[in-house]
Amino acid sequence: MRFLRFLVLAILALPAAAQGTFDPMTSVKLAFDKGAVVVEAPNGAHLKAAFMKVEKKDGPGTIRLGAMTPTNAVDELGDGIWHGPVRIPVKGEGLSGTVTLDVTYQPCTEGIGGVCFAPTTRELKVAATAIPSVKPVVKEGAKPAPVVEKVEAPKAAATPVAPSAASPAAAVPPAPATAPASPSNQGGLLWLLISAFGFGMAASLTPCVLPMIPITMAIIGAKGGGKGRGLALSLTLVLGMAVTYTILGVVAARTGAAFGAAAQKPIFLVPVAVLFAALAFSLLGAFELALPASWQTKLQGGAKKGFGGAFVMGLILGPISAPCVGPFIGAQLIQIAQLGKVAVGALTLFVFALGMGVLFVVGGTFSAALPKSGDWLTRFKRIMGLVILGFAAWTLRYLVPDWANWAMWAFVALLAAPILGLFDKAEGLVNGFLKALAALALVVGVVCGLRGLEAGFSVTLLPSIGAATAPMQQSQWMSQDLEGALAKAKAEHKVVVVDIYAEWCAQCHELDEKTWSDPAVKAWIAANAIAVRIDTDAVRKDLAGKLKIGSYPTVLVLDAEGQERKRSLGFQPPADMLAWLKN
Repeated sequence: MRFLRFLVLAILALPAAAQGTFDPMTSVKLAFDKGAVVVEAPNGAHLKAAFMKVEKKDGPGTIRLGAMTPTNAVDELGDGIWHGPVRIPVKGEGLSGTVTLDVTYQPCTEGIGGVCFAPTTRELKVAATAIPSVKPVVKEGAKPAPVVEKVEAPKAAATPVAPSAASPAAAVPPAPATAPASPSNQGGLLWLLISAFGFGMAASLTPCVLPMIPITMAIIGAKGGGKGRGLALSLTLVLGMAVTYTILGVVAARTGAAFGAAAQKPIFLVPVAVLFAALAFSLLGAFELALPASWQTKLQGGAKKGFGGAFVMGLILGPISAPCVGPFIGAQLIQIAQLGKVAVGALTLFVFALGMGVLFVVGGTFSAALPKSGDWLTRFKRIMGLVILGFAAWTLRYLVPDWANWAMWAFVALLAAPILGLFDKAEGLVNGFLKALAALALVVGVVCGLRGLEAGFSVTLLPSIGAATAPMQQSQWMSQDLEGALAKAKAEHKVVVVDIYAEWCAQCHELDEKTWSDPAVKAWIAANAIAVRIDTDAVRKDLAGKLKIGSYPTVLVLDAEGQERKRSLGFQPPADMLAWLKN
């Protein structure tokens, strides 16, 4: 209990620790000195030139800005940055009283874990008498030069902010249009937490999480102890999940979209698939998967406890379920990362885990009263083994060739036939139903096997089931040519819709199959946009940094000049995508 108390207190302290001492509003010095606005980042941070500007708020008079201090370094994108103070000379005409200046800058921290914060605007009040006056020089016969309200640094593409030059952290994209809004503009923190809880409940129905509910209950020993013990063990497991997701919330809020992208890459998905395959074969009876006796004793804590094992199981469920859970939390985490609200990120993910644990609590409570053994339990374990083996194949579906994909599903279906009772007597309604399912599994397995042979040997064995044309092969989509799309959009006075994808990205394929193929979405794009698909992971790596791509899929809407209007992260169903495009 002391260890558990210490761990919980440590987790609760993580958000404050991870926040660090840098605050974009207070850590950057802002002053007016000798006719110039002075902006200075502290040691270990820098300011980006692309977002530096000074504007005068409402009131009489105008201002003109002089040349800023030259940049003294560049970041990894080649953009100019400042270390040390930046002086922006200001002169005015017709000013009176106190002048309010809006100073906008973008600070970036450096070193390990360094990030770029969103452009920050602060007010600076200056006495009009402190601002030198300016009188335009008018040549004889010429019109006076206009006095401008503001002078900005050279414009950069209106893209999300990038990490510091000294940091390997991924770029931090802006909040997508579909991301839950921050507490300040959508009903407060309570609304954010309610939505996170709802997302958690939805995530518990995904293929990564749902099959683990009965298996987890069996592993932690929830059965046979009564509903009270099952409830207590389940709550302990959910607490472990909440601890893990709180940590992930802090980490993801500090690394932005890198979290969502990492959970989709082969280096993560392959080990997860192997782990689930091993668990599946263990449940199917191929071998016994068990911890050493000494470990089991410590985790179970004796026959009447087992809370240590439940807590540890909850801790490891977070990383295992990341491939399916990522889409639910990615947008929230990226928005939190952009705003720098790490504490809100930790709390949001804690509540998300509580929502995801609802089914675990229900399953653990009511499964605890079931009998410990019997034929039903053996069959149940085998059926769950099939489900988990199917998930292992589902995880790898976009990482293997077509013939291997068909072969995996053929193996799962053919294995399901005898397990469901293909060769057993159909005694009773339940057994008869399972035997019918077994016969169907046999047919599906044979068909998948034949399709695999077709894909592997380029032969035709079965009739075609329809012209399954991939939406990205249609003529309305350009491929990899952003420059050509921009030129065409400029000529036709349209916007550019950019689909950023990677071959290993499961959500990218889902976007292709369900959203871009939707007739309403296709019609809107044909009438209003030039559409282009770009693989910034393998083909157009040169655009990954320029477009600030940190996760896949990313959908951008650009104007004909290449300026970003908005972006969306992750999969969106057709109706949501259409509404987002129109707005």
